[in-house]
Amino acid sequence: MKKHIFSGCATALITPFTDDGKDVDIKAFEKLIGFQLDNNADALVVAGTTGESPVITSEEKALLFKTACNMCSDKIPVIAGTGSNNTQEAVRKSNDAEKQGVDGLLIVTPYYNKCTQEGIIEHYFYIADRVSAPIIVYNVPSRTGVSIAPETYKILAEHKNISGIKEAGNNVSDFIKTVTLCEDNADIFSGNDDMTVCMMAMGAKGVISVASNIIPDIMHRITANCAEGNFKVASDLLKKHLNLINLMFCEVNPAPVKSACNLLFDIKERLRLPLTNISQMNKQKIANALHECKLLT
Repeated sequence: MKKHIFSGCATALITPFTDDGKDVDIKAFEKLIGFQLDNNADALVVAGTTGESPVITSEEKALLFKTACNMCSDKIPVIAGTGSNNTQEAVRKSNDAEKQGVDGLLIVTPYYNKCTQEGIIEHYFYIADRVSAPIIVYNVPSRTGVSIAPETYKILAEHKNISGIKEAGNNVSDFIKTVTLCEDNADIFSGNDDMTVCMMAMGAKGVISVASNIIPDIMHRITANCAEGNFKVASDLLKKHLNLINLMFCEVNPAPVKSACNLLFDIKERLRLPLTNISQMNKQKIANALHECKLLT
């Protein structure tokens, strides 16, 4: 029997830094988690792409995982971002995260190397054979340069430790084929906020969301209504907040959502290089959208 990690909305948390960017701001991180717990998030993803995982040290990740697990214990699952284009490194990262008590592992496809579909299968099977926590495979070809084919998903889903798929490929035909081929062997999640309702209508179990850093209750309600078959209600909620959701990608993620968190929670919007803050024009657009949604007064 496979371990199912969550259904609904998992927030891909940002990682707040101190003003000089030298350290993780744990107090701000705890503030964000408290907001998520108070506003119906169904799960948290820590140190994923939105959490700037490539520029966070192993020691910082351990602290983030431990903090999240302590705060979320018996409340909602914590999923660790542990992907790498080095298979051995992905195993090490995953094992380190498991020591902190995480409930699942989000592992992105090996980027830059541009391996074959056979390479993808062997990469994930090698990792899955060496971890105990369930894995969510993450496909985001716009960032990695490689995409998982539906037929490859079918093979991956047969492994007992691969329980989920985060699909951010924006190919509807491939998504439908993946749902058909995988059947009940893997929970599929949208990797794009704006595609949540469409993908859940076709069988996805929820979303791993960037926008839920700032609107966790809205994203929870969208997914909950979809799960109950209330697609009109879910669609109306999504459309009402679509401008704000889309603005979270007006520049490279997570710069826009960090700007929004700065406006809402007074958390530093500092990013670590090579990422930089968004333009003042886009920050104003985000502020306007927050006002329109009655989130910022």
